[in-house]
Amino acid sequence: MKILVVDDDQGLAFTLQLILEEEGHEVKSVTGGSDGYTSYLCFRPDLVITDIQMPERNGLELIQHIRMHEPMIRAIYMSGNLAEYSLSLEEEKKRYPVGLLEKPFSRVELMKLLSEVA
Repeated sequence: MKILVVDDDQGLAFTLQLILEEEGHEVKSVTGGSDGYTSYLCFRPDLVITDIQMPERNGLELIQHIRMHEPMIRAIYMSGNLAEYSLSLEEEKKRYPVGLLEKPFSRVELMKLLSEVA
């Protein structure tokens, strides 16, 4: 599966890329919402894993823009404070194939959620 990882924490984005590549996925990681959108257009992933809180364009805005091209893009949202976005995320979960990861999370939690959303 082709996966795009978007997180303004470059270390986390790179770590997720390594983990997912070890699992056999083709992965591209970028460090911001604006770069994420451009990368989506070039890479055309099957799934986007994105942090919610980022400068310039947050993860919810990023996925909203991507959905103009691919309405049913699968997404996993990450945040250290998912409760802050609970209303928006609940709407997302009702309408789209979406998963949620509370930071910090383990490799096991990531892989389990990936199998559920994929």
